[in-house]
Amino acid sequence: MSKQNQHEGILFVVSAPSGAGKTSLCRELIDTFPEIGQSVSFTTRSMRAGEQDGVDYHFVDHSCFERMIKDNQLAEWAQVHGNLYGTALTTLEQAADQGIDLLLDIDYQGAAQLKKNCKHGVFIFILPPDLSELERRLRSRDTDNDEVIRRRLEAAQEEIAQAVWYDYLVVNDDLTSAVDKIKSIVIAERCRSERSGKLLQQIVK
Repeated sequence: MSKQNQHEGILFVVSAPSGAGKTSLCRELIDTFPEIGQSVSFTTRSMRAGEQDGVDYHFVDHSCFERMIKDNQLAEWAQVHGNLYGTALTTLEQAADQGIDLLLDIDYQGAAQLKKNCKHGVFIFILPPDLSELERRLRSRDTDNDEVIRRRLEAAQEEIAQAVWYDYLVVNDDLTSAVDKIKSIVIAERCRSERSGKLLQQIVK
């Protein structure tokens, strides 16, 4: 039996304000644990340079997204910076059925919906060292004007206020250190006794 199947599939939910380094951390996590599945969200925002449909996001129009909401096809969804984002319910169901760990990179609004319905999920919030460093990172992207950056910083304060109900808080002041902390969370959660029924059954046999 592989390590992947010695425990029940775990849903890892990662949230952060824009500029906190969430995308980089998630990529590092997947590189370390390639057996973790990464959910591809649906979004109504435009595709950016270098992105691929079905890889970075499933890019759909508003009418398609609204049909998915109406038909109860989404496990969670939220409006973020004027665009809609959501996770297909089938993605979570398939991972659970197959005992696959799954990583969701989503906004706190969607995470809050999952928190109510997914009691065994693991919720991780990525924090910047402080707001001044967050602003520096946003400006260093050189992709947004001053007004957009101002709105993102205002949103960041609201998002950070929600961090208190997450299971883990990781400050991304140093990428290597933050990656090590998230790795430790994954390893510890996989070792929880309540998740290891299959492993115990194998030993008893």
